[in-house]
Amino acid sequence: MKDKIDLALEYYSFRSKKVLDFVNSNQNLTPDQIIESGEKLSILEYKITSLEVAKEN
Repeated sequence: MKDKIDLALEYYSFRSKKVLDFVNSNQNLTPDQIIESGEKLSILEYKITSLEVAKEN
């Protein structure tokens, strides 16, 4: 079970980094793009936190 959690953590961390890189590398983002990226990041961070808690237990 731990292997699956570690794999999922790696995947969601990678996706989170991609969203952050997208936001940080673009200087011409619309407000909608910023909001959408924030929502994606929020969801990914929630999943990462949940997986980290599951990994501890």
